[in-house]
Amino acid sequence: MKVLHAASECLGIAKTGGLADVVAALPAAQHAMGMDVRVCLPAYPGAREKLNDARTLCTITVRDTPFELIEGTLGADGLRIWLLDCPPLFDRPGDPYRTPEGYEHSDNHWRFGLFSEAVSLLALGAGDWQPDVLHLHDWQVGLAAAWTARAPQRPRIVFTIHNLAYQGVFGRDVFDALGLPGEWWQPQALEFYGRFAFMKGGLYFADAITTVSPNYAREIQTLEFGWGLDGVLRERASVLTGVLNGIDIDTWSPTRDPLIERNYNGATVSSAKPVNKHALQAELGLPQSDVPMVVFIGRLAAQKGADLILAARTGIDALDLQLVVLASGEHDLETALMQWAQEQPQRVSVTLRYDEALAHRITAAADLQLMPSRFEPCGLNQMYAQRYGTLPIARHTGGLADTIVDANEATLADGTASGVVFPEASADSLLLGLERGLELLSAPKRRLALRRAGMRRDFSWKASAERYATLYTKL
Repeated sequence: MKVLHAASECLGIAKTGGLADVVAALPAAQHAMGMDVRVCLPAYPGAREKLNDARTLCTITVRDTPFELIEGTLGADGLRIWLLDCPPLFDRPGDPYRTPEGYEHSDNHWRFGLFSEAVSLLALGAGDWQPDVLHLHDWQVGLAAAWTARAPQRPRIVFTIHNLAYQGVFGRDVFDALGLPGEWWQPQALEFYGRFAFMKGGLYFADAITTVSPNYAREIQTLEFGWGLDGVLRERASVLTGVLNGIDIDTWSPTRDPLIERNYNGATVSSAKPVNKHALQAELGLPQSDVPMVVFIGRLAAQKGADLILAARTGIDALDLQLVVLASGEHDLETALMQWAQEQPQRVSVTLRYDEALAHRITAAADLQLMPSRFEPCGLNQMYAQRYGTLPIARHTGGLADTIVDANEATLADGTASGVVFPEASADSLLLGLERGLELLSAPKRRLALRRAGMRRDFSWKASAERYATLYTKL
């Protein structure tokens, strides 16, 4: 089976969040299964140099704008990458969407609108290779579904929602500038409350819609989590499926992770965790201590509930623990966290940047990991945490509910409990969840059982790739 994935980012080329991890890992797992897979991305600065054996295949033109198609492979496994190179659109400093100063590019509609149309041409054979399935990821390539669906001889189209909150919404002037057909300006196509959404291209024109966890697939059909698109998703519920993301179990492996102080497995976790903790304490300037280490790794945004940690500060300050934060995001949250660390340098460490290597060391050292998300399509950190014997303390939402076995009388008895799930997006609920986690850690035998239960769980991409293979064959 031939599959063309298209997205705005992919680990190894460009990354701003979990989308990049999925767009690298799922195609790689499919490639390992024997599928003929390509991943199509914009050629951001330096992207070509990251490929092995890069070569130019052809040039395709969209609305008088040429795109050079570059092919190469990524990583040791030889995943085939297609880069669409258009320097006026994508050869810019900053991340895929923003300037170095953090401002959205004013022409993102044009950049990703033309990229989507170019992807559609590739899906229809412009690169001398036509896929059986076009698999599109998030709003940036939503219009590719609409363009491809118009063709009589076309691949089947799968559209994956990684985060429904980001929809690519623009005005009628952009719709007209992109030359979109007038019949698409209707609620049963792209029109969205007097504007239009790239995301709706995927939702209305794809043959199948997936999202990144079963629970999130249910949630987005409700008013609370639907971001104005819940009606569309209920209308298309018959083709909507939740397929749980996996993680890269080779990169995130405590037994051979080169980034941590001491490697370990389920048999040695009790002796290795303190070694990793003490090394991290020394690195971050915290006092050497065996008190529980509670961590937060992620974006400082309302979605992730970082403000709830700050709102619970009085209660957290009363607990015997160290708090380690690795995050970046909203300025007010950054400022408040830094103030906390400055006021309590013996208890609190805050690092305001994205640092993958440090994330590994924190996860290996931690006892508890906070994930108080208001919504979470899937989430990866809770899976990394369990794999490293760290108990996630998370809100019951989206993929967090699908991937954490809450510690209760029954799950503790049968040995499946792997964390704590709390019900509400509130400081009080978070604090109660944290207190439950600390109480669970207080008994050494129970603490070891919880750690080992998490470390035994299979979060590999193999199961997800098999689910997608089954979905593709049914289209």
